[in-house]
Amino acid sequence: MLPPSEIALAHSRSVQAMIRKKILAANNWISFEDYMNLALYAPGMGYYSSGATKLGSAGDFVTAPEISPLFGRTLAQQLWQISQHLAQFNILEFGAGSGKLARDILLELEKCAALPEKYFILEVSADLRERQQSRLMQEIPHLADRIEWLEQLPGQFTGVVLANEVLDAMPVHVVRWHDDTVLERGVTWQDNQFAWQDRPIEDAELHTIANQLTSEINPSNYPLDYVSEINLAAVHFMRSLASTLQQGVILLIDYGFGRSEYYHPQRSQGTLMCHYRHHAHDDPFYLPGLQDITSHVDFSAITQAGQSGGLALLGYTTQAYFLLNCGITEILAQTSAEDTSHYLPQSNQLQKLVSPAEMGELFKVIAFGKNFSAPLSGFNSGDMSRLL
Repeated sequence: MLPPSEIALAHSRSVQAMIRKKILAANNWISFEDYMNLALYAPGMGYYSSGATKLGSAGDFVTAPEISPLFGRTLAQQLWQISQHLAQFNILEFGAGSGKLARDILLELEKCAALPEKYFILEVSADLRERQQSRLMQEIPHLADRIEWLEQLPGQFTGVVLANEVLDAMPVHVVRWHDDTVLERGVTWQDNQFAWQDRPIEDAELHTIANQLTSEINPSNYPLDYVSEINLAAVHFMRSLASTLQQGVILLIDYGFGRSEYYHPQRSQGTLMCHYRHHAHDDPFYLPGLQDITSHVDFSAITQAGQSGGLALLGYTTQAYFLLNCGITEILAQTSAEDTSHYLPQSNQLQKLVSPAEMGELFKVIAFGKNFSAPLSGFNSGDMSRLL
């Protein structure tokens, strides 16, 4: 792993100083949710708000759209099917990364003569928004009039809402269950560095959820010392989507589990994971502003939030099943196997997307609908809704 440059180190020190100032102003303690929000999203300073490359070989991690255009092309087949049952077909993508997924989807839908009226992108990072605009205007200028960037969630929307690896980057609360006490784990500044510190939970919603989870985590009432995450931001996000969607489908793709697996008694250290230059580790205090911080998704909580807002669960499965159901092998077959220079790289990319040892099983796809009842081809087989 290459060490950061002096410029990058100076930036990280500035981010550290900014967070330290916030902590000291709050009686030397902030929630981890606040820390994660500052480290990732502080304007002009946070990881997603600064100019460094995040995606691809030159960045810190690789997402499915960056691995292969097969991902976006296959996803477009599901979007095309959905479009046949909508009065109005628009797409709203959250957190569009480099813009590659939007590009691949639009080009494939163009081949199918099924372009959306509008492809909206809601991106909280000004830096990534500029990169998306530059890429899409250069690579698909003939479709530029269909693409529009939004500053906030629209009041009403009809079409398909799409979010690939968005939920995992939402700031989470960290909670510790210790014997009969439930505490919130926050961040303090001591000995010239960030450190964990536990305090009683003050947020009423967080307190309620944490207490409800106790029986899941400790079914046998044995002596307990357990740490995990609760993602209130993702719950609020789902409630907002449920309110906004008038007719259509929400497709969420991310890594995670249903609740019983997420809060399994043996998963006692939670799921926090950080990524720096393709090195994964669990220290969120390392080089703040230069590394990504994520947690896995509790898809049961996402489902409960969606259903409480009037959404219907349409399917839940692994990324492998979803892509295979939507025809990824048929799309690969459009390239002749005799054309080895093109076929073999795509075949290797397909394996990364669907192999259990790569992204195939850890990543899940979940779909919700409102005023939409048609079955989705991505869930024809392998549906795991029973695990939610």
